[in-house]
Amino acid sequence: MAFSSGNDSGGPMAEINVTPLVDVMLVLLIIFMITTPLMNHKVKVKLPEVVVEKKDDERQKIPPITISVTEAGALFLNDEPTTKQAIESRLSVEAQKVPQPPVQIRGDKTTPYRMVSDIVKVAQQQGIAKVGFITTPPKKGQ
Repeated sequence: MAFSSGNDSGGPMAEINVTPLVDVMLVLLIIFMITTPLMNHKVKVKLPEVVVEKKDDERQKIPPITISVTEAGALFLNDEPTTKQAIESRLSVEAQKVPQPPVQIRGDKTTPYRMVSDIVKVAQQQGIAKVGFITTPPKKGQ
């Protein structure tokens, strides 16, 4: 079957008419845009409502262990001067408790991260599950 190109040469038309293709694609796009939101949540379910009671959290009862690292590398355990070995032994004992107290690490602003990282590794090696960092929140307007 040959298509006429509309000229007198009588040869087949080599160009594709894109207008019907665009029309069909736009119709399909409109159909999908209308039907897609209707397909969500076909089954209506009334979910139960929960009344949340604020109860005493165990984390509030357990005081955290605070380890401070100064720029010079001095270590403080709960604001008392200490050594790395003493921290290891204390964290080893605290890791055996149920529930474990969280460990909070305070590093001076200019302390090399390597020193803080060493304390985090010690805590993880002793089996402490929750290790966090204490920071100062940014001042408003900065």
